[in-house]
Amino acid sequence: MLDYHLHLWPHQQSDAVTTVEQVAAYCEHAVSHGVTEIAVTEHLFRFTQAKDRLGGFWDDLPGDLLRPGMAAYWDHHAKVDLDAYVAVVEEVKAAGLPVVLGLEVDYYKGRMDDVADLLDGYPFDVLLGSVHWLDTWRFDVLDDPLVMAEWDHRAIDRVWDDYTTAMEELGASGVCDVFAHPDLIKVAGRVPDLPDEFYDRMTEAAVASGMAAEVSSSGWRKPVGEEYPAPALLRRFVAQGVPLTTASDAHNLPDVADRADDLRGLLRAAGVDHLQAYRDRVPHAVPLTAAVDGSTGNED
Repeated sequence: MLDYHLHLWPHQQSDAVTTVEQVAAYCEHAVSHGVTEIAVTEHLFRFTQAKDRLGGFWDDLPGDLLRPGMAAYWDHHAKVDLDAYVAVVEEVKAAGLPVVLGLEVDYYKGRMDDVADLLDGYPFDVLLGSVHWLDTWRFDVLDDPLVMAEWDHRAIDRVWDDYTTAMEELGASGVCDVFAHPDLIKVAGRVPDLPDEFYDRMTEAAVASGMAAEVSSSGWRKPVGEEYPAPALLRRFVAQGVPLTTASDAHNLPDVADRADDLRGLLRAAGVDHLQAYRDRVPHAVPLTAAVDGSTGNED
């Protein structure tokens, strides 16, 4: 098993510092729960280099009411030095602990060339691609009343269409390796009566781009109460040969490897016998094995 989607700090924490001890603790916790390798994949928008290069992208996007919230969100998060983060994870990796260096990279409409240029030259092993906002609407920030108000007056099919289009464009950019939480748009529990068209398009986006898709336990901790991807979408991925990773999307130590055994069982039931891991952005297959003797499922 893998946990290929991990954050070092909760979103509420703005005074973040990367330490060897924290990354090593993530490795130890993951191994104790039957996970053989982790990827630390902090959000790109947490780094000052991203703010310098991409900050203000929201000024060109529709959504005047939501634009101040996007600017404030970036001001709160963009406090960490990317070079220091890379150095710490690489130090832990060089010490022989089971960790690879990654990032979670959002889709920036019309700016993915800037993203690629920003990341060029860094020794990343894997880059996750995500869609967390549609124009200036940060649809998964569910504790923001303005965000939730948008859910109440937007047509669900239109929201899913816009999200899927962003996924397609993210895949076509060629910047990332793995679609993180591929149907994140369901996070608030708003799902079309007939989502099949969107599942088909998401699957085609993965096939056409050559990207893998993430199978994540984090949806079980959200209002939707369902893993990412939905069972019908996972079946499409498996049928079309889309490579898969597994992940918890933890933002703190207790959630590392969250419900890893449940993910293992879900995948084995779907006929999956291997996962895709990465080194230097190059994929390789790893076997999906039975639970490690002595491991315990993290059901928190």
